[in-house]
Amino acid sequence: MKIGILGCGSIAGTLAATFSRMEEAECYAAASRSKEKAEQFAQRHGFQKAYGSYEELVEDPEVELVYIATPHSRHYEDMCLCIAHKKPVLCEKAFTMNAGQAEDIRKRAAEAGVFVAEAIWTRYMPSRELINGVLMSGIIGRPHILTANLSYVISGNRRITDPELAGGALLDVGVYGLNFAFMHFGAETERIESSVSFTETGVDRMESITIFYKDGRMAVLTHGIDSRSDRKGIIYGDQGYLVVENINNPQSVSVFDTNDTLLERIEVPEQISGYEYEVLECVEQIGKGALESVSMPLAESIRVMETMDLLRARWGLRYPQEVNID
Repeated sequence: MKIGILGCGSIAGTLAATFSRMEEAECYAAASRSKEKAEQFAQRHGFQKAYGSYEELVEDPEVELVYIATPHSRHYEDMCLCIAHKKPVLCEKAFTMNAGQAEDIRKRAAEAGVFVAEAIWTRYMPSRELINGVLMSGIIGRPHILTANLSYVISGNRRITDPELAGGALLDVGVYGLNFAFMHFGAETERIESSVSFTETGVDRMESITIFYKDGRMAVLTHGIDSRSDRKGIIYGDQGYLVVENINNPQSVSVFDTNDTLLERIEVPEQISGYEYEVLECVEQIGKGALESVSMPLAESIRVMETMDLLRARWGLRYPQEVNID
């Protein structure tokens, strides 16, 4: 499948390196708002074509799937452009700035008959089923508490701290913690509580989120942009617990009993980068004529956005583009 990439930043480079090692994907076209940047990117990563505007790329009849690798603030606009040109879309997380935009994308895609999916890679990885398999086996008994953390030293990146770019810890790294909880504990929540601190620019610097479930379980998530955390996800049961190394790209799952004795360690299958799984599913689903992903249907993307909207509303955090939105 011939893939076009909108945006030529670092994540686009990782994706291009992944595509180049896949039989199912072809590095076909790259677009940036700078023709020079697009040409340099295309030459460096082996793309056939380079465009100095996103419009030119989506007008290319050879493009079969567009990967949107632009800042959060552009995701809605760029997806609308692709949908209008009947181009299937795989869009970087966070899917949009807010749930309203996400719902509108679902409506537009359905009306146009265009495939759209969110590229939250952990939803597509084999590790998801490995973790759920351990939980379903009963080896740790009934799960009661889930904890997960994800923090990086990324506050020096303008994309992370600029409100105009929908910056902040929540949309960039917090989305992984929320997805980890929803993937493994579900979304039947009773209430959500949180604490937050802000950067000088007004976006969230770090937060703690506690999700209480209707069945009595609890998930505690922490995220930040000023320090490096161990990135572990831990699920505690009444007969033991499991530890996931790196919720952002799981490497292994270790299972312990109540005496902290290691019972089992499950290594995640070797991978190119981890991004290949989302692309493989898109290729498969588009080939079937489907309009959504199986691993991350649009209803789930909207659910995550609704949760982040709820948190931001409580924090009083609105992006400049949202000021006049009810």
